[in-house]
Amino acid sequence: MTDFCGAKAALFHGARLLTYLRDDFPGLPWPGHWDLPGGGREGDETPEACLLRELNEEFGLTLPPARLERRLVFPSMTGDPRPGVFFAGRITAEEIARIRFGSEGQGWQMMEVASFLTRPDSVPALRERVRAVADFG
Repeated sequence: MTDFCGAKAALFHGARLLTYLRDDFPGLPWPGHWDLPGGGREGDETPEACLLRELNEEFGLTLPPARLERRLVFPSMTGDPRPGVFFAGRITAEEIARIRFGSEGQGWQMMEVASFLTRPDSVPALRERVRAVADFG
């Protein structure tokens, strides 16, 4: 895929999902909502490179592209005419222990998938995307 606006990922450890609580600054989309790793594309990076860069910036994790085991395309969550790419993969207990949360967001947690899917304060479009890969975890 050569034209996309950004990438997000559902990273599972069993029935839990890597999530973070978005900042609640005025003007920020979905302030104070639970979100997943990922973000907007920079330059000419691939969807995998975009997601893995964001994962490193947000959580201090470095994963190889092969760990992104599923790849789906959805309409942009921000109104951009270009689609977004959504990945699913797994992370290990050792990787979770190595997380060093970055400066974006209020905190992170390994959240039960069922909780993320029913919370009114999770990013709505991401609930749909997680449902599409929920059998993966």
